[in-house]
Amino acid sequence: MVASSNLSKPQVYETRTITLSSPLLHIGSAVSRLNPFEYVQTRQKVYLPDQEALARELRNRGKLQDYIGAIERREELTGILQSAFGERWHDAEDSVGNRIFPEAAIDAKWTDERVTDLRPMIRNGFGQLYIPGTSIKGAIRTAIAYYLLKNDQEYGVPNSNRVSAIEQRLRQQLNNGELKQRSKWADDRLFMDSLFSDFSLNYQGKSISARTGPNTDIMRAVQVTDSQPLIKRKVTLKNNKIVTFNIPAVAEVIVSSHFEDWNAKYRASIYAEVVRNVKTTFALALDTEMLSWFKHKQGMKIPFHSVDELLNICQTFAQDQWDGEYDYWAMVKNKRHQGKNLDFEAIRDFYEKEECPYNLRIGWASGMTGTTVGWLFKDDLRKQIRDTCGIRAPNFEAPKSRRTVVDPRGDIKYVPGWVRFKG
Repeated sequence: MVASSNLSKPQVYETRTITLSSPLLHIGSAVSRLNPFEYVQTRQKVYLPDQEALARELRNRGKLQDYIGAIERREELTGILQSAFGERWHDAEDSVGNRIFPEAAIDAKWTDERVTDLRPMIRNGFGQLYIPGTSIKGAIRTAIAYYLLKNDQEYGVPNSNRVSAIEQRLRQQLNNGELKQRSKWADDRLFMDSLFSDFSLNYQGKSISARTGPNTDIMRAVQVTDSQPLIKRKVTLKNNKIVTFNIPAVAEVIVSSHFEDWNAKYRASIYAEVVRNVKTTFALALDTEMLSWFKHKQGMKIPFHSVDELLNICQTFAQDQWDGEYDYWAMVKNKRHQGKNLDFEAIRDFYEKEECPYNLRIGWASGMTGTTVGWLFKDDLRKQIRDTCGIRAPNFEAPKSRRTVVDPRGDIKYVPGWVRFKG
């Protein structure tokens, strides 16, 4: 027996630099919402300051208490900032020459409404927006699980982990209340662990001692880097047209659902930091030698052996999501409700193409059907899972609500999360 901890890592990789593009993205951060001290809004922009530098410099100028008081009274802050730092307060620097309002943390403001409960997007250690490799890899993992369950006979998925068996266990857990108690890890226990970790390892003809878990997870062979920072930039095309990529903005996000007659229903507005017209790169690597070590204990075949096969699996998952979203939006009827003009014509236009032009959906607004294998389950079971693990919405298909993004003109225009891979 060769101890797994002493195993040298192979050097056989298929590595691909992938160009990722998207109409609009939001990837949540560890902080779900910013408090009013953490951002400053004007009519056209939202600034996310270096909080420590701002507090320190306001204190040095005797304006800190005035600033805190204005926040508590929900008053405009720009007057105090101008008094402390001058007319160009947004360019102010601290005592060591660092910007109090960093360039990478200035967003366009797409709404005339006052921003409240701002949902920030994730940033790297340099304060730059980016897409974590873990977000991409997690979506790929779900796509693989979906693909295996959809093609269970082709790949020899164990009978106990096929859709019918999973549905039976889910119904049992719904009936005895277990699903509600363990909803966060339910899919791991039900089927994900078996699909990804129930493997033995064989290296150079020898069986490798490894406890079932991360060491025997086939996704060890897949590496996804963080994306390059989403830095705003202008590019001149061959026809001399100038295109701007990676536009950071704070937008109004409409949370909507529908009534039983499919008339649109307004539920809430959320203000979130988004990136429009995303274009960046990341590296996707497959350790083909390591992948060859894995042998499923019940004979299931691994469905990918190249980066192209991985991307095709993602595309299959994306297409089924696309079809489901097309059906949803084809049924929803425009309606003015609670003062909101719920006109979703641009969303229907977005889903007009029969063939999905994207490879995956990541980040915010992917919803239950984008982050689970839910599309494989019967409609009534999806409803029960949603009502048990989320907010109850009896007599509706699942998921009931959707998030769409309002453009600077006030029209509902964008669907977050869809990404295209090239490379």
